[in-house]
Amino acid sequence: MRVILVLLLVISLTASGQKFQGKATYKTHRNIDIKIQEGGGAPNNEIQKALHEQLKKRFQKTYTLSFTKSKSTYVQNKEIQPNVKKGDVKIMIMGNGAGDDVLYKNISTKGYVNKREISGKRFLIQDKLPVHDWKMSSETKKIGKYMCYKATRSREVEKSSFMMTDGETEEKKKKITITTTAWYTPEIPISNGPGMHWGLPGLILEVHEGKQSIVCSELIVNPSKKIKITIPKKGKKVTQEKFDKIMKEKSEEMIERFKNNRKSTNGGSLDIRIQG
Repeated sequence: MRVILVLLLVISLTASGQKFQGKATYKTHRNIDIKIQEGGGAPNNEIQKALHEQLKKRFQKTYTLSFTKSKSTYVQNKEIQPNVKKGDVKIMIMGNGAGDDVLYKNISTKGYVNKREISGKRFLIQDKLPVHDWKMSSETKKIGKYMCYKATRSREVEKSSFMMTDGETEEKKKKITITTTAWYTPEIPISNGPGMHWGLPGLILEVHEGKQSIVCSELIVNPSKKIKITIPKKGKKVTQEKFDKIMKEKSEEMIERFKNNRKSTNGGSLDIRIQG
């Protein structure tokens, strides 16, 4: 009789796991440092302060992770984005995401499809999920009603920064180490999380990576309305490596256009650096 009870329990847990689904809302925040070198066209302190505040708002976004046991979509919620413009100064941010971008992840196959739009062109990035070397910790904290555990990982990346003075552009490259801290809850038994964060024994509710923070503000498990996970299909299919190359080319084109515009308008010296 005991054996039968155990078997029934296992069958029940398996069935409930197959139906497991939910939605998590995440809010992002990024600390912004703006350095503006003085020159003929440099904005005054009041304008610099206004730019800083508007840039902070530009990076404050809300996303929804819709998930089942092994699949998910991560989309930005519709919001009115501020136009970062004050006086004669305008800042453009490449690769900051568009409102109709969709990230689809399949944990079972360890693959993803990321729909991105750059300069009016739609791309479908299809590739394997990166393997994260998480270091588990016994440190815990409560996020909402869920007990969460801490995990960290570090990676070395090459960072490029651009400086523009009197229409001349200088690119500087340096290698930096980025540390990612994640808080996950085994009470939500899926190996998923916001963005490309995944690979832990529970849903990731909070991430701190460099100067960016992602925090879950709302979590609904097994809602009455069934969640449908759809793979994005429209766009030019590319690998992540190919898309990164396209992004680099677009960034260089944007810098060249900005440089030519400043020359044609006899602009003064203006150097804006956004450090993430």
